[in-house]
Amino acid sequence: MPTISDVARAAGVSMSTVSYVLSGRRPISAETSARVRAAIAELGYHPHAGARALASSRTSVLALVVPLRADVNVPVIMQFVTAVVTAARRYHHDVLLLTKDEGTAGLERVAGATMVDALIVMDVEGDDVRIPALGRLKQPSVLIGLPDDPAGIACVDLDFAATARECLAHLAGHGHHRVALVGPSPSVYERGTTYAQRFLDGFTDASAELGLETVAHSCEPGADGVRDCLAWIDSELPGTTALVVHNEDALVPLLDELRARGRSVPGDLSIVAVCPRDVATSLPVKLTSADIPAHDVGTLAVETAMALLEGRKAPGTRLLPPTIIERDSCGPLS
Repeated sequence: MPTISDVARAAGVSMSTVSYVLSGRRPISAETSARVRAAIAELGYHPHAGARALASSRTSVLALVVPLRADVNVPVIMQFVTAVVTAARRYHHDVLLLTKDEGTAGLERVAGATMVDALIVMDVEGDDVRIPALGRLKQPSVLIGLPDDPAGIACVDLDFAATARECLAHLAGHGHHRVALVGPSPSVYERGTTYAQRFLDGFTDASAELGLETVAHSCEPGADGVRDCLAWIDSELPGTTALVVHNEDALVPLLDELRARGRSVPGDLSIVAVCPRDVATSLPVKLTSADIPAHDVGTLAVETAMALLEGRKAPGTRLLPPTIIERDSCGPLS
């Protein structure tokens, strides 16, 4: 691996001159600077991260706060992580992962030690205690999610309320008027995680707007949780002909349970799932789905963070519109 000494030797200058060309701390003639940069390119030299940080007052690192709990779908979370890491590399930034259970202490630790240039925070709650802490930090921050009061902070996310409406409109277009929502686990609602509540609110409003009969019920992960949820739906809305499933962990046990009961999809029950495309297409029945655009949301979060770092004013809240993809799990009411 080439060193700064190798660059200096190739360019015929001192190591301090190479350092000044890289840092810009002292004026260097255009001819000398060109020789140094040509040597850097020819040798493939990469300055040490610590040296870059000292020279620019930047760390070239973004912090990403992710939820890692029993009631989150880790593969889906990792799609957001992958999107953020990929987008960050285009800006020559690395990503430092923090877990949400560190709370405000984790944010203050990495910000106070000047370990990161900006912070991206996932799994936002309605009255999220981290938001006041983010406001006290010198580094800019971006939320993947939408708190109850988003004033003064940049937020990016899927428009979950609009997504719920599109799911119901899609099923209504197939003739379904008795539709049940299989929601996330109860703990997601109890924490006040806003994506779940925003979807539920959108589902309720759209039901009234479209004149549908609907019910909504949270679903614990696993086969027992799915059976309990279906039993509740059957008792509260007999004759349900379609489901909207906003719970990735429920999809496999749900299809298994319906198959065990001899109920076909979409012959007996149509399904629209809210999940990433790869999840929707990996199941025994390829599911019609409202896409979770992890790549687009993660990329937009990084672009927003970089705009804030560059002193550009970023939009306060950007919610991406839903996309419904028709596959094999929706059919006309028979």
